[in-house]
Amino acid sequence: MRIWFKMMKNNHLQRDYMYEDTSEDTRTHKIFRGVEEVCHAFDLSKPIWLDATIADFKRYARARFTKDCFIEEIDFDYLEIHVIEED
Repeated sequence: MRIWFKMMKNNHLQRDYMYEDTSEDTRTHKIFRGVEEVCHAFDLSKPIWLDATIADFKRYARARFTKDCFIEEIDFDYLEIHVIEED
């Protein structure tokens, strides 16, 4: 599985991160590990999965974590997660 994370501000890409997981673990575990790794790499707190975020991710294999998903203040508009390739 490959997941692309994009940190966006004013419709411009600020940072991106490609996460790859070839383990035999479940899809959910791979996604949560990817979110944890990108948050560590970007020095962010882990975002909260709101109902709308979960629905978008289930429907489109992509979702946006906006400021409402983070406990601390963020200096970007949103963090997007996009599944590029699945096993």
